[in-house]
Amino acid sequence: MIIKGFNCEFVSPVSAARMFKAGVVDSQNLAPKIVPTIIKDIVIVEGDGKAGSTIRVNFTKESNFGSVKERIDVLDEEKFAYKYTLVEGGRIGEAYESATYEVRFETRGGNGGCVCRVEGVFDAYSDDGFGEEEIGPLRDAVVGKYRAVEAFLIGNPEAYL
Repeated sequence: MIIKGFNCEFVSPVSAARMFKAGVVDSQNLAPKIVPTIIKDIVIVEGDGKAGSTIRVNFTKESNFGSVKERIDVLDEEKFAYKYTLVEGGRIGEAYESATYEVRFETRGGNGGCVCRVEGVFDAYSDDGFGEEEIGPLRDAVVGKYRAVEAFLIGNPEAYL
């Protein structure tokens, strides 16, 4: 196996607490509303939505993603940390054996806001067919979701306080 991945971050004027609450804790309700052309719905398959639970993200036909099943590994509301493992869908069993994503919102001093850090780790079967052309869209999709959450929160300053 070959480990592939990405690390990226962006600065947001929105607080870590609001970003985490909207983008992670209430994602099953908010995500389909703010990116309706991509996410049809998010359903808890097993558990209570906390660590150890399994969710299914159903994408729209227009997005061409189908659906994925994710296991929530960490959901830490005090540290604003979220980690999940893709267990079904995507290119599991085809290009990679596993995919794990970690998202952290870190409070930024001074004028508020936060830094959003996103990491993706893929246990790929080989170097062939799993380069930037595969990783780039996966990275962009995760970051794009949190940028959409940020835009929603900026436009709705009373939401998720």
